[in-house]
Amino acid sequence: MEKDDLQLFEAGESTALVCIDHEQYQKMVVPQLTDLKYKSTWAFTKKMCCSSCALILMTSLSFYEKLQGSALATNPILQKLVCESAAQRREQFVVLLSHLFPTNDSMAAFVHSVDRIVNIADLPNFKQFSAEG
Repeated sequence: MEKDDLQLFEAGESTALVCIDHEQYQKMVVPQLTDLKYKSTWAFTKKMCCSSCALILMTSLSFYEKLQGSALATNPILQKLVCESAAQRREQFVVLLSHLFPTNDSMAAFVHSVDRIVNIADLPNFKQFSAEG
């Protein structure tokens, strides 16, 4: 995704960057994001722009891990987020969808530099767990 791709959103809109390449998970999450009044866009490239998005969702079994063999610790999406300024990062809420960690595992969220972890088993109730704060 290029920076210009995010210009389709209006200023002040709640935006979500969805980095989920599993179609079944997309079908569970995107309608719930819509219910939460988020406008969603997709990202599967290293050129993605996170700075305009309030909510960022990604899976631990990401596109990069499957096709490029990277581990969660070297995931380019997480690496980009870690490099964001503190002021910018405070404006974002990052949710990691995982089959490895339980929902709301605070220690795993801290270790992986995300705000919340939601286990794949809890995707049908995603909007309950994704609320900020």
